[in-house]
Amino acid sequence: MDDQTRTELEAAAFRRLRDHLQERTDVQNIDMMNLTGFCRNCLSRWYMEAAQERGIDMGKEDARTIVYGMPYDEWKDRHQTEASAAQQQDFAKSPPDH
Repeated sequence: MDDQTRTELEAAAFRRLRDHLQERTDVQNIDMMNLTGFCRNCLSRWYMEAAQERGIDMGKEDARTIVYGMPYDEWKDRHQTEASAAQQQDFAKSPPDH
């Protein structure tokens, strides 16, 4: 496989993951962190870092809007629930580099 095709496939997979996470608003970030070690905020940070590495000026909120499909504060108001004690306890056990 050539590099261009690989890049296009990777981009398509990213878009599908992003779209899936935008549709699955029932899945909380803390659950993603506890199970996978990353969440929507991580994905948006990685996106922002990739842009900045290429000289593109992108802030955290711009990247979050791309990943969440709306401003982050709006997503939180609509979809984020309070983390349970058990979720918070599991999160506290996870590696600190989130």
